[in-house]
Amino acid sequence: MPKVLISDELSEAAVEIFRSRGLEVDFQPQLGPDAAKLKEIIGNYDGLAIRSATKVKSDIIAAAKNLKVIGRAGIGVDNVDIPAATARGIVVMNTPFGNSITTAEHAIALMFAAARQLAAADVSTQAGKWEKNRFMGVELYAKTLGLIGCGNIGGIVADRALGLKMKVVAYDPFLSQERAVQIGVEKVELDELLERADVISLHVPMTEKTKNILSREALAKTKKGVIVINAARGGLVDEAALREALESGHVSAAAFDVFTVEPAKENVLFGAPNFIATPHLGASTNEAQENVALQVAEQMSDYLLTGAVTNALNMPSITAEEAPRLKPFAALAEKLGAFAGQIVDDGLEEVEIEYEGEVAKLNMKPLTASTLAGLLRPLLQDVNVVSAPALLKERGVALTESVRESSPIYDSLIRIKVKTGGKWRSLAGTVVAGAPKIAEVKGMQLEAPFHPVMLFVNNSDKPGFIGALGTMLADAKINIATFHLGREGEGEDAIALVGVDQIVSDDLLARIKALPQVRYAKVLRF
Repeated sequence: MPKVLISDELSEAAVEIFRSRGLEVDFQPQLGPDAAKLKEIIGNYDGLAIRSATKVKSDIIAAAKNLKVIGRAGIGVDNVDIPAATARGIVVMNTPFGNSITTAEHAIALMFAAARQLAAADVSTQAGKWEKNRFMGVELYAKTLGLIGCGNIGGIVADRALGLKMKVVAYDPFLSQERAVQIGVEKVELDELLERADVISLHVPMTEKTKNILSREALAKTKKGVIVINAARGGLVDEAALREALESGHVSAAAFDVFTVEPAKENVLFGAPNFIATPHLGASTNEAQENVALQVAEQMSDYLLTGAVTNALNMPSITAEEAPRLKPFAALAEKLGAFAGQIVDDGLEEVEIEYEGEVAKLNMKPLTASTLAGLLRPLLQDVNVVSAPALLKERGVALTESVRESSPIYDSLIRIKVKTGGKWRSLAGTVVAGAPKIAEVKGMQLEAPFHPVMLFVNNSDKPGFIGALGTMLADAKINIATFHLGREGEGEDAIALVGVDQIVSDDLLARIKALPQVRYAKVLRF
């Protein structure tokens, strides 16, 4: 059975889930900070469950010879080298919803604390000063909350803020107008949010596009007296510029749970007036830690045992219900891709994948990934369904996917077209009685099973070809397992797909190519 390593502190409930599903579990939470020891043993495991202490860098991934999945109990995956994992075909999962309420509540708590200067007032009061007139706060009622990011957590913050009778405006390029209306927020552009918001709360991931989204220039556009809350990711705010804005009074208060460098033993914001800091507590409740531990254990178990993919960052999701339905079509897609990859003789320039009939109603992204894995493996060798889409994109090869609701002959058909040397090559396949079959090559129909070794010949439909080919194979003591033909019409373009039980030598292939009727010949392996 698959073997999972837990290298961070994780609820015992997660350990029990792994064991109850039949997986072997090695619980070593002390390993998180010990990269050298982790690197030494990671090759023994199929799955790695982590929180934030374990840093899964490229050298760890390179040593993970058997690793199939990394599960992060929590939302942030800054501690995982996702490109390196993708290149090795390792699925990276997180649990984006297990701590959503907890994180949203922490943002609301920080907003209250900043608005009423609770942290400073607490220190002053416990020091016996009773400085009642010093701590003049502001009400949140009727104020405008500006959300930078309005996804799952941002949406929960919006709901709570509306309950406080605040007005909520949101900047989020991925937020539809319909969704904005549904949750009761006003969708605006960033500059308008900066101008209108009394409180700004950030709820976006850390990317090249969001880095310093509250830059010096952005902060200068905000309303005087604005409050800034960051319970999302460090690096979203220019910390030095915010310090200056706090000192000048342009920003009246700020509360941060996250920092550019963590653990934040020192930071330019520490000691700034009206600044509140917490040590990345957004997900730190008993309920949240239990939730994310349970979720990551369920997700990893599902993937290792059934192939179901949930909350993956580098692979399309596949539900447990979808997995068995997709399996025969994924096998077909990968074999079609392998066929196409082996006839790419002059560089891969473009790829088109068409889905016809019932298969077009399924989750096609995993099927496309399977097709691309088959296609690229003959060209790049170490490729799988996780790494293939990224590798294709990395090489600048255009990919087009299309669907047709019905298929003229079959219930379902997958067609792949590849452009090589300026010319298109096309083939299609279907599933018959659960088995993948080749249904079309170069537009010519046939129904051929895949065989471990196949001879593919494109020839002119002239007398003598089949006899000559059969004689050549017989003379070479090569047994024919299957033999399928297709043609455009009498005397026109034709194809032959021959399953053989022995390897066709280069010398024999050269003699087949020399036959007067042959235009193209290739030995295929599946």
